[in-house]
Amino acid sequence: MVALLMLLSLLIGLIAGAIGGARLMTPPDASLPDPSGSSAPPDRELTEGSVAAIAADVLPSTVYIRTRTGGAGGSGSGFVLREDGYIVTNYHVITTAEQVTVVLSDGNQVEADVVGSTVDYDLAVLHVDVDGLEPLVLGDSDALRVGDPVVAIGAPLGLEGTVTAGIVSALNRPVSVPGEEGASFLNAIQTDAAINPGNSGGPLVNAAGEVIGVNSAIASTASSPTAAGSVGLGFAIPSTQVRRTAEQLIESGTATYPIIGATLDGQYQGEGVQVLPEGSDADLPPLVPGGPAEQAGLEPGDVIVAIDSEPVTSADELIVKIRAHAPGDVVTLTVREDGSDRDVEVTLGEQESE
Repeated sequence: MVALLMLLSLLIGLIAGAIGGARLMTPPDASLPDPSGSSAPPDRELTEGSVAAIAADVLPSTVYIRTRTGGAGGSGSGFVLREDGYIVTNYHVITTAEQVTVVLSDGNQVEADVVGSTVDYDLAVLHVDVDGLEPLVLGDSDALRVGDPVVAIGAPLGLEGTVTAGIVSALNRPVSVPGEEGASFLNAIQTDAAINPGNSGGPLVNAAGEVIGVNSAIASTASSPTAAGSVGLGFAIPSTQVRRTAEQLIESGTATYPIIGATLDGQYQGEGVQVLPEGSDADLPPLVPGGPAEQAGLEPGDVIVAIDSEPVTSADELIVKIRAHAPGDVVTLTVREDGSDRDVEVTLGEQESE
C-alpha cells in the first residue's frame, strides 16, 4: 500500500510539472482590443468643408517647384491654373532661375517655361507641356471676412504636400516686400495658417476649396530671411489680383499696374503722405506732366491723408491701396491744406510692370 501511494504521488508530480513547464514555455497573449470593437477601422466619408476634405480636393492640383541657377538651387510651390498646363507661382520663386522644374502631385517632373512675371505683384505664370491637369478655381477674395477658415498647401522647407489650417486674421494689410529687382506691394490677406519658406506660390483656399490667395510672405523675428519661420503672420496675394494679373501674363507675357503719376516723398514725417515738393533733389519730377494726378489738380507738396475715405499714413500704404485697383478706376484722394480737406478724383493711369 505504501509503495502504491508513493508511485501515485510520483505520477501526480510528473504530470503537474509537465503542465507547469508547458505554461512557462508559452508566451502570454499580448494582443490589445481592436478599435470600435472591430478588427479593422470602419470606412468613413470625408466631411464636406473639413480640412481633410479640402486637402483631398486641392493636393492633386498643387505643385512643387525646383529652380536651378548655376550651381545653386531653390524651391517653392505653385498650383494649376488651367488644364492645358498653366501654373501660377510667386515672382521671387523663379526670378533668377535658369531652369525651372515642376513636380506634379503624381511625382512626374516636367521642365517649365516662364510665360511672364511681375515683380510689382510678386506673381509669375509658368507653362508645362502636359494636358489634362486638374485646375483650381480662383474664388472671390473680396467676399472674405476676418475669421473665415482657410487652408494653406505647399512645400515648406521642401516638404511637399504639406497642409496647414487657420483663419483670415486681417484683410487689406499693406505689405511691401523688398527684392533685388524692386519691391512688391501687396494689399495682402493676413492668416495665422503656418506658412514657411517654400510655401511661396502655393494656394490659400477657403472652405469650398477655392483659391482666395497666393501665399507670398511671412513676418518673422529672425535676423535673416534664411532663418525665418512661421510665427503665425503669413500674407497672401488676393485672388482678385491674381486673376487680373495672370490673365495679362498669359495673354501678352507682361502685366500692368495702376499709377497716379506722382512721386511721393519718402522722407516726409508728418501726417498722411506728401507729394514731393517743388525743388527737391529727387531724380523724378513731383508730378508726371499730363499724368493722372496733374490732370486731377494735385500740386507738388500736397499732403494726401486718405484714399476712398480710408486713412493713409505712409507712402507704401498709399501705393498698396492704389495697386489694389485696376488701371482706369477712379479713386478719391483726400488732400489736407491749411487745416482743411478737399477731395480730388483721380482716374488711375497704367504702367507696364518690369
